Amino acid sequence: MVQIKTPEQIAKMREAGLVVAAIHAATREAAVPGATTRDLDEVARKVLEEHGAKSNFLGYGGFPATICTSANEVVVHGIPDDKTVLKDGDIISIDCGAVVDGWHGDAAFTAFVGSGHAPELIELSRVTEESMWAGIAAMKVGNRLVDISRAIETYIRRQPKPGGGKYGIVEDYGGHGIGTEMHMDPHLLNYVERKRGKGPKLVPGLCLAIEPMVSLGTPRTEVLEDDWTVVTTDGTWSSHWEHSVALTAEGPLVLTAPDGGRAKLAEYGVTAAPDPLAG
Repeated sequence: MVQIKTPEQIAKMREAGLVVAAIHAATREAAVPGATTRDLDEVARKVLEEHGAKSNFLGYGGFPATICTSANEVVVHGIPDDKTVLKDGDIISIDCGAVVDGWHGDAAFTAFVGSGHAPELIELSRVTEESMWAGIAAMKVGNRLVDISRAIETYIRRQPKPGGGKYGIVEDYGGHGIGTEMHMDPHLLNYVERKRGKGPKLVPGLCLAIEPMVSLGTPRTEVLEDDWTVVTTDGTWSSHWEHSVALTAEGPLVLTAPDGGRAKLAEYGVTAAPDPLAG
């Protein structure tokens, strides 16, 4: 069953989303050469505590940390620890969530550690992030779930990859519904698979976590012995971006973006829904 939210429930999810945005801001600043991924986890824990929110990652299926820290060839679900020390030139995706009064927020971003990053890495992150926004812009009343998948895939496929070849759109992981749980129906692919059909119609009250994961090489992944860490099978580096989005009668509201997605959606000719917490 796909959970449909009332405007009041969306407002509560916006509260959770803003906590996630605060975690992003704090961990982005802390992702510097010499920091460990455990340091980033501690930063996130403190932000949650300051806002009176709970982590929806800690303990989820036995996950042992507050956030996921996935550096370089790690695609998703990297476990923070004391051994992983960030180095100049690394990239790292930080995926985190928050729960406020039983309502969830979930988002991820790719950060550049230090300086001197190869142009192909900068472009990889840009393409991944922009494909996410293309997907969000396709979240319109009357569209279907597949329209979001198509918008993400189309954007990625149209971008020339520095050095030639194609970007790998990760196949085994994708977006999802979100609300009273972090992962809910429907599952959202980042590419179109015809045998899955068009998916449900997009209606007001639907909330999705839209999260493309893209590598410089293969779309295939494997899970390491810790049963969590997901890496590309060919060792190529990857990027991960995610926002939680509510669809309203007035358009999409990006719950985990500080401005509700207003600025980026405007670039796609889409007007973001009013922020229920504004004013």
